[in-house]
Amino acid sequence: MQGPRPVVLSGPSGAGKSTLLKKLFKDYENVFGFSVSHTTRKPRPGEVNGKDYHFVTREEMQKEIDAGEFIEHAEFSGNMYGTSKGAVQAIQAQNQICVLDIDIQGVKNIKRTDLNPIYISVQPPSLDVLEKRLRDRQTETEESLRKRLTAACVDLELSKEPGLFDLVIINDDLEKAYSDLKEILLEEIKKAQESRKS
Repeated sequence: MQGPRPVVLSGPSGAGKSTLLKKLFKDYENVFGFSVSHTTRKPRPGEVNGKDYHFVTREEMQKEIDAGEFIEHAEFSGNMYGTSKGAVQAIQAQNQICVLDIDIQGVKNIKRTDLNPIYISVQPPSLDVLEKRLRDRQTETEESLRKRLTAACVDLELSKEPGLFDLVIINDDLEKAYSDLKEILLEEIKKAQESRKS
């Protein structure tokens, strides 16, 4: 499909992906569309089905995966997560830049598709900073926090693979991180704005 390239944003939980995306969506209203992932986990307080995630049963999700409806999927902390082809096509159909927030396994899976996105990794300055950010959220049990930190170690190690990402942002200064993010996306932002005018 023609139009702006999708954007794959990856990085451990607590690296600051959501904060950067909120700024981007606020500054470029209607230019970006968020691909809503599917998950088998239970909604957290305040999360809305169809907006934060498509909350589905394991059976429903497995059936769609088997039917080839997913670009990528992975299991994390006992729950399945994934991006459906339909979720991406819905955004592209509106001439928007589709943003996918996925883990490192998902990045490797997407490399095997014809999606051709811009790959960006958002990383914390250190694991200590990451742990503090996750604790400050107060949404994690000690066990889930440990799991997230272990996953973050693996994530950060795997993300060192040469050529995996077009840009790696070390998020220790939010304004600098945001400016780096905007810079790599400017060309696609212009394309999306042009196509919306025509």
